Amino acid sequence: MLVRTDLRGRTLTAAELRQAMPRGGSDPSAVTDTVATLVEDIHQHGASAALSYGEKFDGIRPTSVRVPADVIAAALAATDEAVKEALKEAIRRIRKVHAAQRPDRHSVTVVPGGTITEKWIPIERVGLYVPGGKAVYPSSVVMNVVPAQEAGVGSLVVASPPQADNNGWPHPTVLAACALLGVDEVWAVGGAQAIALLAYGGTDTDNHTILNPVDLITGPGNVFVTAAKRLVRGVVGIDAEAGPSEIAVLTDNTANPTFVAADMVSQAEHDPLASSVLITDSVELADAVDDYIDTQASKDVTAERIKTALAGPQSGIILVDDMEQGLQVVNAYAAEHLEIHTSDAAATAEKVTAAGAIFVGPYSPVPLGDYAAGSNHVLPTCGSARYSAGLSTYTFLKPVHLIDYNEEALLGIADAIQTLANEEVLPAHGTSLEVRKQAAAARHHS
Repeated sequence: MLVRTDLRGRTLTAAELRQAMPRGGSDPSAVTDTVATLVEDIHQHGASAALSYGEKFDGIRPTSVRVPADVIAAALAATDEAVKEALKEAIRRIRKVHAAQRPDRHSVTVVPGGTITEKWIPIERVGLYVPGGKAVYPSSVVMNVVPAQEAGVGSLVVASPPQADNNGWPHPTVLAACALLGVDEVWAVGGAQAIALLAYGGTDTDNHTILNPVDLITGPGNVFVTAAKRLVRGVVGIDAEAGPSEIAVLTDNTANPTFVAADMVSQAEHDPLASSVLITDSVELADAVDDYIDTQASKDVTAERIKTALAGPQSGIILVDDMEQGLQVVNAYAAEHLEIHTSDAAATAEKVTAAGAIFVGPYSPVPLGDYAAGSNHVLPTCGSARYSAGLSTYTFLKPVHLIDYNEEALLGIADAIQTLANEEVLPAHGTSLEVRKQAAAARHHS
């Protein structure tokens, strides 16, 4: 089923390697013009426009944007106890990891009397997008909310699409996850219209409940969500432009082909555009993985989605000479999720320089990270792991420098600053120092 790319015996440049990678996905620029009209409409007309677009795209118009508190409470009460307990355990683990990410304030004495202190300020208000559509994502609620809470964000809102079979409110399990996390502001709006409303705000259908705009939007979504995030960037901050889910698996001949294939199939069921890529120096392993996929991929209720994803140009098998070349391919591909199934998986993982998250060994599969490893599953896609990172507590914090110099410390560097200001032809900068030098000299002579 999987297309093979044979790189054995070839020495490729970085550009050639990137060109050789299986890629698919969708281009947000293709829908930017359409989404731009929607975003501007919501900018001008607020909640009523957002709900109208939701009615058009989702087939339902909720009675309000903000989900009533009793609806959230009822969703939690109706949730299966096993699901509640699973969510609670996932929250516990994810909170433990993200609490440990909180950085400390620290100061550096540059010179006597001159210090720089770095402190971390939480984003004031954030909008957390939780998609709907082909699956239900209470796990995305947890992955977005927990790091925001651990960062100390003052105000947060979760936005998720209305469901026609849930009286126009988001999926009950999404609402239940919000309740477990203490989130009391949830908006029944999805897609690009959710992103626009989060960016610009408005007034709810009762004409007095204010839907306050946010300062930062995080969370994955489809190509329309991504295009909307691109359009509102600058009005608000965004975490990333997320594409379809990806898994790459680096293996040698010691890997268990059943484990490898099962994990590739599991990611393929996210979306017909999802990517599953095997990188190996073992033809026998590649054959065994292909055999498993041919016989097992059609057994799940998501079979059609899986088949489409695995047969697409974004998925495939890459044959390499050895693990050294395998690592070159891994770093060129820069997968959202990277699994390593080699005889020395931990040592190999240390050599990876580009991946959203690295899953080490046969008992650290991607689904573990999707739900309850403690790591975050909102990760960079489409090769952007070469230069960006996944969602974390840091995403919701701003490092700010406090510059505190006394007179003596400033005068000690004044001449150098004036020299540089003159070199850059910014004489007023130099004057800022000169007036202080003169004031000091006058005091000393008096």
